[in-house]
Amino acid sequence: MYTATFTFAKGEYDDEFHQRDQAIAEMARSIPGYLGEEAWENAASGLISTVYYWQSLEALQQLIDHPTHVAAKERYGRWIKGYHVTIAQVLDTYGDGGIAHPLGNAAGRAPRFKKGSST
Repeated sequence: MYTATFTFAKGEYDDEFHQRDQAIAEMARSIPGYLGEEAWENAASGLISTVYYWQSLEALQQLIDHPTHVAAKERYGRWIKGYHVTIAQVLDTYGDGGIAHPLGNAAGRAPRFKKGSST
């Protein structure tokens, strides 16, 4: 599994932004291999971060290459003040079941990834 984390400084949104944002979200969710997303806002810094979860790099690449996404990237400066993207491979996922998460519920399962391990 993979994540694509998009962190950005919010600018001024207009109707075109909202339409494009909605179209990209719907398109991403329709790609086989899309697993879900989470969004966070840091009130102190004003930054917003959205983490998208993907089954494969190929699924993520479909989003990156989609014409709707490409067109929005060409105009991002109208709506945001800066951004950073991090693509990462998920090594493990687990939890106590107390919250819902896009990668599912692994309640009660101990982590497989141990501190100091190289795999």
